[in-house]
Amino acid sequence: MSSIGSGYDLSAGQFSPDGRVFQVEYAIKAVENSGSVIAIRGCDGVVFGVEKIITSKLYEEGSNRRVYSIDNHIGAAVAGLLSDARAAVNRARDEAANFRDTYQVPIPLKTLCERLGHYMHYFTVYGSLRPFGVSILLGTWDEVNGPKLMEIDPAGSTRGYYGCAVGKGRQNAKTEIEKLEMSKMSCRELVKEVAKVIYSVHDEVKDKHFELELSWIGKDTNGRHELVPKDIFEEAKKYAEEALNDSDDEDTDM
Repeated sequence: MSSIGSGYDLSAGQFSPDGRVFQVEYAIKAVENSGSVIAIRGCDGVVFGVEKIITSKLYEEGSNRRVYSIDNHIGAAVAGLLSDARAAVNRARDEAANFRDTYQVPIPLKTLCERLGHYMHYFTVYGSLRPFGVSILLGTWDEVNGPKLMEIDPAGSTRGYYGCAVGKGRQNAKTEIEKLEMSKMSCRELVKEVAKVIYSVHDEVKDKHFELELSWIGKDTNGRHELVPKDIFEEAKKYAEEALNDSDDEDTDM
């Protein structure tokens, strides 16, 4: 960021002498300042977890969700600017609907990510536009191909993952995710671990209040993206809080 104000950050369509596009880097920074969002691909599905930062006690619980259904068979979780996320999600829904109308089959996740990635990249090459300040994690599951998890970043790049984390707690979250044997774990087991990771990376000093969001798609949901049922959600939340308290007790004893 040392070249801020040098003139190379005024347009998304301009490279700096060292090959950087500052407007894209600023968009990535907006994602990094967002609450943590993680997704883990297990043996029978994908689980999404979101740390939704609450900036006011006046907010209604459940509003401004960061988990979305793109189509019945594809779920998404977003980090970054919420307004940008809604625009990108609406575009993804249009792509899924157009594909279904044209070919009479649900859109494959890879095809959707390629189309949405191209659309988001379009906003990085013209000076009259600005990049999307959002990263999107998308997951699906079916009987033939099993679970799939992909990410689209503000530059429009797409990547496949077994486990992915974005937002302000991404580094610590990735460390925790790498400890899991994801390929051997079911969605019901992963829901608890996802909640645990979200609670462990939450910064109580900077962001005192947050709302946990959990959704999944897999064998348990018959391939439909849904919010985690309330009983399983409460069980996972309790598990995460107890794990956090145990960790704090160990630190105090030391």
